[in-house]
Amino acid sequence: PDVYPGNCWAFKGSQGYLVVRLSMKIYPTAFVMEHIAKTLAPRGSITSAPRAFSVYGLDNEYQEEGKLLGQYVYDEEGEPLQMFPVMEISEDAFQIVELRILSNWGHAEYTCLYRFRVHGKPA
Repeated sequence: PDVYPGNCWAFKGSQGYLVVRLSMKIYPTAFVMEHIAKTLAPRGSITSAPRAFSVYGLDNEYQEEGKLLGQYVYDEEGEPLQMFPVMEISEDAFQIVELRILSNWGHAEYTCLYRFRVHGKPA
Protein backbone atom coordinates (compact mmCIF):
# COMPACT_ATOMS: atom_id res chain seq x y z
CA PRO A 1 0.00 0.00 0.00
CA ASP A 2 2.98 2.37 0.35
CA VAL A 3 6.48 2.91 -0.99
CA TYR A 4 8.45 3.40 2.22
CA PRO A 5 12.00 2.04 2.46
CA GLY A 6 11.90 -1.68 3.22
CA ASN A 7 8.19 -2.16 2.35
CA CYS A 8 9.02 -4.16 -0.75
CA TRP A 9 8.89 -7.69 -2.09
CA ALA A 10 12.53 -8.71 -1.74
CA PHE A 11 13.97 -11.80 -3.34
CA LYS A 12 17.41 -13.36 -3.04
CA GLY A 13 19.94 -12.46 -5.71
CA SER A 14 19.58 -10.29 -8.78
CA GLN A 15 17.23 -12.46 -10.84
CA GLY A 16 13.67 -13.50 -10.17
CA TYR A 17 10.17 -13.50 -11.56
CA LEU A 18 6.65 -12.64 -10.57
CA VAL A 19 3.43 -13.85 -12.20
CA VAL A 20 0.34 -11.64 -11.83
CA ARG A 21 -3.27 -12.59 -12.59
CA LEU A 22 -5.24 -9.52 -13.61
CA SER A 23 -8.92 -9.05 -12.81
CA MET A 24 -9.80 -9.41 -16.52
CA LYS A 25 -8.23 -10.07 -19.90
CA ILE A 26 -6.64 -6.96 -21.37
CA TYR A 27 -4.60 -5.82 -24.34
CA PRO A 28 -1.50 -4.54 -22.50
CA THR A 29 -0.36 -1.03 -23.44
CA ALA A 30 2.23 -0.15 -20.78
CA PHE A 31 3.93 -1.26 -17.57
CA VAL A 32 4.96 0.78 -14.54
CA MET A 33 7.88 -0.05 -12.27
CA GLU A 34 8.19 1.89 -9.04
CA HIS A 35 11.02 1.95 -6.49
CA ILE A 36 11.87 4.30 -3.65
CA ALA A 37 13.72 7.49 -4.54
CA LYS A 38 17.46 7.64 -3.90
CA THR A 39 16.81 10.49 -1.46
CA LEU A 40 14.70 8.13 0.70
CA ALA A 41 17.20 5.27 0.62
CA PRO A 42 19.11 4.80 3.90
CA ARG A 43 22.50 4.91 2.14
CA GLY A 44 21.51 7.24 -0.67
CA SER A 45 21.70 4.50 -3.30
CA ILE A 46 19.19 2.06 -4.74
CA THR A 47 21.45 -0.82 -5.77
CA SER A 48 18.66 -3.27 -4.88
CA ALA A 49 16.36 -1.74 -7.53
CA PRO A 50 15.58 -3.84 -10.62
CA ARG A 51 17.70 -2.92 -13.63
CA ALA A 52 16.98 -5.02 -16.74
CA PHE A 53 13.60 -6.70 -16.93
CA SER A 54 11.21 -8.22 -19.43
CA VAL A 55 7.46 -8.72 -19.45
CA TYR A 56 5.52 -11.62 -20.99
CA GLY A 57 1.84 -12.30 -21.58
CA LEU A 58 0.75 -15.82 -20.59
CA ASP A 59 -2.26 -17.88 -21.60
CA ASN A 60 -2.17 -19.71 -18.23
CA GLU A 61 -0.01 -19.76 -15.11
CA TYR A 62 1.67 -23.03 -16.08
CA GLN A 63 2.93 -21.79 -19.44
CA GLU A 64 6.74 -21.74 -19.39
CA GLU A 65 7.37 -19.32 -22.26
CA GLY A 66 4.83 -16.60 -22.89
CA LYS A 67 4.58 -13.89 -25.53
CA LEU A 68 7.33 -11.28 -25.08
CA LEU A 69 5.76 -7.85 -24.64
CA GLY A 70 8.97 -5.92 -24.08
CA GLN A 71 12.46 -5.69 -22.58
CA TYR A 72 13.31 -2.65 -20.48
CA VAL A 73 15.79 -0.98 -18.14
CA TYR A 74 14.69 0.81 -14.98
CA ASP A 75 16.80 3.99 -14.74
CA GLU A 76 18.25 4.34 -11.24
CA GLU A 77 18.84 8.05 -11.94
CA GLY A 78 15.27 8.58 -13.15
CA GLU A 79 12.00 9.23 -11.37
CA PRO A 80 10.92 6.61 -8.79
CA LEU A 81 7.84 5.76 -10.93
CA GLN A 82 8.74 4.91 -14.53
CA MET A 83 6.37 3.91 -17.34
CA PHE A 84 7.36 1.56 -20.17
CA PRO A 85 5.18 1.18 -23.29
CA VAL A 86 4.56 -2.26 -24.75
CA MET A 87 7.29 -2.84 -27.35
CA GLU A 88 5.97 -6.01 -28.96
CA ILE A 89 2.34 -5.37 -29.89
CA SER A 90 0.22 -8.51 -29.69
CA GLU A 91 -3.20 -9.20 -31.08
CA ASP A 92 -3.78 -11.44 -28.06
CA ALA A 93 -5.37 -10.34 -24.81
CA PHE A 94 -3.87 -11.60 -21.55
CA GLN A 95 -5.10 -12.05 -18.01
CA ILE A 96 -1.74 -13.34 -16.77
CA VAL A 97 1.47 -11.34 -16.99
CA GLU A 98 4.98 -12.45 -16.02
CA LEU A 99 7.62 -9.96 -14.90
CA ARG A 100 11.19 -11.29 -15.15
CA ILE A 101 13.88 -9.35 -13.35
CA LEU A 102 17.14 -10.06 -15.18
CA SER A 103 19.49 -7.90 -13.08
CA ASN A 104 19.60 -5.22 -10.39
CA TRP A 105 21.77 -2.13 -9.90
CA GLY A 106 24.53 -3.99 -8.04
CA HIS A 107 23.21 -5.30 -4.73
CA ALA A 108 24.85 -8.69 -4.21
CA GLU A 109 22.32 -10.18 -1.79
CA TYR A 110 18.81 -9.22 -2.90
CA THR A 111 16.54 -7.24 -5.22
CA CYS A 112 13.57 -5.16 -4.04
CA LEU A 113 10.37 -4.76 -6.03
CA TYR A 114 8.09 -2.05 -4.67
CA ARG A 115 5.38 -1.75 -7.30
CA PHE A 116 4.67 -3.19 -10.71
CA ARG A 117 1.56 -2.15 -12.61
CA VAL A 118 0.02 -3.32 -15.87
CA HIS A 119 -1.99 -0.90 -18.00
CA GLY A 120 -4.18 -1.89 -20.91
CA LYS A 121 -7.51 -1.91 -22.68
CA PRO A 122 -10.19 -4.41 -21.62
CA ALA A 123 -10.63 -7.29 -24.07
